[in-house]
Amino acid sequence: MAGDDVENRGRRAKRNSNSSGVGYIASLTYTTEHTESQWTSWLVPIFVVANVAVFVVVMYVNNCPKQSRTRLVVGKCVARFLGRFSFEPLRENPLFGPSSSTLLKLGALEWNMVVFNHQGWRLITCIWLHAGVIHLLANMLSLVFIGIRLEQQFGFVRIGILYLFSGFGGSLLSSLFILNNISVGASGALFGLLGAMLSELITNWTIYTNKASALLTLLVIIAINLAIGILPHVDNFAHIGGFVTGFLLGFVLLPRPQLGWLERRTGLKSKYKPYQYVLWVASVVLLIVGLGVALVVLFRGEDGNEHCSWCHYLSCVPTSRWDCNQNN
Repeated sequence: MAGDDVENRGRRAKRNSNSSGVGYIASLTYTTEHTESQWTSWLVPIFVVANVAVFVVVMYVNNCPKQSRTRLVVGKCVARFLGRFSFEPLRENPLFGPSSSTLLKLGALEWNMVVFNHQGWRLITCIWLHAGVIHLLANMLSLVFIGIRLEQQFGFVRIGILYLFSGFGGSLLSSLFILNNISVGASGALFGLLGAMLSELITNWTIYTNKASALLTLLVIIAINLAIGILPHVDNFAHIGGFVTGFLLGFVLLPRPQLGWLERRTGLKSKYKPYQYVLWVASVVLLIVGLGVALVVLFRGEDGNEHCSWCHYLSCVPTSRWDCNQNN
């Protein structure tokens, strides 16, 4: 869930992880006026297995018992009966996972590494890393609930593209505004799937019957998850970047043919409605320009906060209970 994201902001001893509570969307169903054959979902299960396998490898490399003997660690390893797979002390990682140094070594997103060491590959590898068992479970449950349904409807190619590009978009926006901490998690990709569900409903508006209730449900879920992102140690920039990328990609990848064309009874020559073509073109242009500009700004080493003085409030709103300075 969005609130479970704990990406490192402020100090590298902590990590900001991304996890979206979009699993609730599993209960959302749309009734169309025509039936379509469904694809068999196999890519999403592979993604889940891959994420779990990567986490096991990370814990093997982490080797908490050995690290506790070679560096100063406050507290003992958790679940020590697991041997080298045991978790870091809860004071360092309350999500039952590895240390920040291990995550950084294995591909976590970190601004200095990307910009000055030219390690742009971290924009992708961080999507497959998770801060702990809690983080991993929250994200994978959300992926199963949302991803399988989407893959059954639209196939593995389009959903695979949506997942990877949304994760990349979330990493990109996060790296523009969070400069001093590491970031891991798949919630940018998950928010992208949620954004794609919204744009799919909009672009295929005319073929749905319960569209008003579906739209309201989606908007409430989106609002709740993004609102959770303003809590400290939650990387809402990854959420927003992934959501916007997925939302635009949804217009490009998920339009359905209009009913008359499918039935082949009305003699319609156009497969899609005019507004679907307009949304497709506009989304392609915005994606190319947006991602292109963001990449240029990032690799020039610029701080996004200098161009937007209020944007930090999108990821953390200070209150009397917490201080957001530790997250910047």
